[in-house]
Amino acid sequence: MVQGTGSNVGKSMLVAGLCRHFTNQGLTVRPFKPQNMSNNAAVTKDGGEIGRAQALQALACKTDPTIHMNPVLLKPEGECGSQVIVQGKRLGSYKAKDFYTLKKSLMPKVLESFEHLKKQADLIIVEGAGSASEINLRENDIANMGFAEAANIPVILAADIDRGGVLASIVGTHALLPENEIDLIKGYIINKFRGDPTLFTSAEELITEKTGWPSLGVCPWFQKANLLPAEDSQDLEHSSKINKSNKKQIKIAVPVLPRIANFDDLDPLSAEPNVDLKLVKQGDLIPDDTDLIILTGSKATIADLEALYKEGWHIDIATHARKGTYILGLCGGYQMLGKMIKDPEGLEGNPREIEGLKLLEIETTLETNKTLTQVTAEFLETNSNLSAYEMHMGKTKGLDTNRPLFKIKNNETQLEGAQNASGKIMGTYLHGLFQSDEFRKNFLQKICENFESQTAYSTSIETTLDELADHINSHLNIEVIEKL
Repeated sequence: MVQGTGSNVGKSMLVAGLCRHFTNQGLTVRPFKPQNMSNNAAVTKDGGEIGRAQALQALACKTDPTIHMNPVLLKPEGECGSQVIVQGKRLGSYKAKDFYTLKKSLMPKVLESFEHLKKQADLIIVEGAGSASEINLRENDIANMGFAEAANIPVILAADIDRGGVLASIVGTHALLPENEIDLIKGYIINKFRGDPTLFTSAEELITEKTGWPSLGVCPWFQKANLLPAEDSQDLEHSSKINKSNKKQIKIAVPVLPRIANFDDLDPLSAEPNVDLKLVKQGDLIPDDTDLIILTGSKATIADLEALYKEGWHIDIATHARKGTYILGLCGGYQMLGKMIKDPEGLEGNPREIEGLKLLEIETTLETNKTLTQVTAEFLETNSNLSAYEMHMGKTKGLDTNRPLFKIKNNETQLEGAQNASGKIMGTYLHGLFQSDEFRKNFLQKICENFESQTAYSTSIETTLDELADHINSHLNIEVIEKL
């Protein structure tokens, strides 16, 4: 199990790299994260949802993701509450205090999923959540030491030197933990190092002297980490910094709303050298020279639509629509483009309805039942095929659905999406659609006829995972980790 001294220390990347390394050695490897918190989720073939990081780690293991790889997923809905997903299905929405008391009842499900994976794998690499030393949350813990102790598995502690205070974070973790948990930790990793690692040797000796834990390596900053899908919205900025080319054929603007979800939909676009993807932050205007505006998915569509109005972005979007700028709504963004969003059951607070941007002749009614499915689809305009997934609560109807974007080709043929008469305002419930190289090229050529796609996205992910495995193998004490 890889635990961290804090959040965002690189646990997900370390686990992904270790998963690919040991998979390349011929082992059957599976990732596992008992409890995750993220609005960037993935849909599994068994019809559930898990954290995006575990889906990437499954890819690193060269296997399909399943609900058992992340049995408890928290999807924040506001400042104090989250939707709780257990073994892929929505259990309900809980305030933080209520979830704290609920956790104890979830440990059996966590261990059940862990045992399920153990039956099919030579090796499971587990990712912790947040900090290993949050002793104020230790009671009923299922994410870090509570799970490690229940499953009796060795722990490696990862610390992020890039943020500073790395000695204090490791030694402080040791100072806070009880003896039985100290004994579970078999070593530490210094992650995201920049510069000459020999200058850190004396610090490693000091840490070992203070804690008794050996160093398992100093891992330098992995430059290509931004090519891999990020899970935390704090990492969203990486999406707009992937390509460095000065030649931009298409300019895309994405208003960043407070509850943005499934933002990895943007990654394949960012990877295109001829695309300039700009994240429009609070207080900024949508640039006048934008070719395409994308409204992304949202964990709370009504609240994010209100935030969009508060920022005045609805005025920018309406101006762009009048002058013929292309606008694409994905999932929650699709719902926002319509005339009305209704929430009769109060799924996002009190029962109510709100006017949409009125750019599509559609209306959406939010419903309890959640659509979670992987699909294969055909882009009707060019007959290009793609793989995608649906993850939404709500039904959308209206005249513009008579101009669909896609034909779903799974068990039954159905039409999906909507567009206005000009074809420049579009909406769809499909996520992950831009990962398809053929569709991405065809869609961008709809906006710019001479667009030149230069990215084989899935191939680049595979190559990057192999390079990450080599990076980790080169800088960590892999022999000691193998013995663990």
